[in-house]
Amino acid sequence: MSLLTAVSFFSISVWSSGDAVVGAVQRFLHVHPNELGFAVAYAIFAAAVLVVSIFGFRLMLLVNKVAVVAATALFIVGCFAFYPAFDAHYAGAGLHWGESRFWPAFIGAALVALANPISFGAFLGDWSRYLPRDTDNWRLMGASVAAQLLSLLPFTFGLATTSIIARLEPQYLTQVDYTGGLIAIAPPQFFLPLLLLAMISGMSTGTTSLYGTGLDFSSVFPRLSRPKATLVVGSLACALIFIGRFVFNLIDAITTFVSLIVVTTTPWMVVMIIGYFVRRGFYLPEAMQVFNRGQQGGPYWFRNGWNVPGMTAWLVSASIALAMVNMPGHFVGWLGFVAGDLDASLLAALGVPALLYPALLYLYPEPRAVFGPQGPRGVPSADSDVAPIAARIGHRAARAP
Repeated sequence: MSLLTAVSFFSISVWSSGDAVVGAVQRFLHVHPNELGFAVAYAIFAAAVLVVSIFGFRLMLLVNKVAVVAATALFIVGCFAFYPAFDAHYAGAGLHWGESRFWPAFIGAALVALANPISFGAFLGDWSRYLPRDTDNWRLMGASVAAQLLSLLPFTFGLATTSIIARLEPQYLTQVDYTGGLIAIAPPQFFLPLLLLAMISGMSTGTTSLYGTGLDFSSVFPRLSRPKATLVVGSLACALIFIGRFVFNLIDAITTFVSLIVVTTTPWMVVMIIGYFVRRGFYLPEAMQVFNRGQQGGPYWFRNGWNVPGMTAWLVSASIALAMVNMPGHFVGWLGFVAGDLDASLLAALGVPALLYPALLYLYPEPRAVFGPQGPRGVPSADSDVAPIAARIGHRAARAP
């Protein structure tokens, strides 16, 4: 899931930032864009993201520190720059609470906003390995929540500017080209800052997605170092960027794919959160490295290396959620209209595992060894034996990340 999420968001960030550069050149030099120009812009931007991700966490952290401060300032300035052209009487402004047309729009908008923090769920655990062990858990979780709440600023900026594009540049409604439309309506004094904003935000999104997946990939394939794993994933993503843009025109398909990834990632996040709750935050870090070291056994080996309750809860919940996706023109599951015109997939992705996983933990209790001195919270445990840690037959020892 991390790999698919990273490739998709990396592709979207390169496409959007490359389009912004080409659009800027078109407006500034009054030249007509061609496919070669787009290809050059994508290649330069993809290479920049890949270099930052390969050269490590500190460089990525520096880029994102600059990106957060600069992007926030530019979003605030942009609100003032675009405000004179903003008109609150957009199509749909007459919808009122309780109307049948209100709920699809309201829930759809809420799910789009929820997709932002959910898309980061698979990566936060990777980045937290760089924090000191004595970092307060509540402070860490509070920072994560605050960061996602602050992301409502660019959501608001995007909403307001999209309404301006729809009114002033209606041709962009059919082309589905937000970047081109935004450049077309930008006030002259905000043109260069807007270009800088597109490039900064793209660098931030691309590097965080690609770096985190390099870490994940090196854990699944321990013989690959993080830089090598990042290079492999980045190369696959670069191939998708050019094939998807110039051969099969997969931009709309990738956007839909991202939505489906979010639906399948959400149940996994719920399972992990419940697991953290019932374990009271207790984990054995060394025992988690058994697979990476080419070994087997230990408290987390469960049934031949599989956590059956967790995997079952995730697979069943993700399948039900995918079946309830309702994106007309893109993807509609066989249960897509169970809630009428509403897309209830994300609600199912949140609710089904929240009920199913605790029930499975009651039916199939986990070994007492995975819980801390205080024991499990809210679920039973089993006094089952834990298989001793031993080398896997036919597997050479591997480097732990």
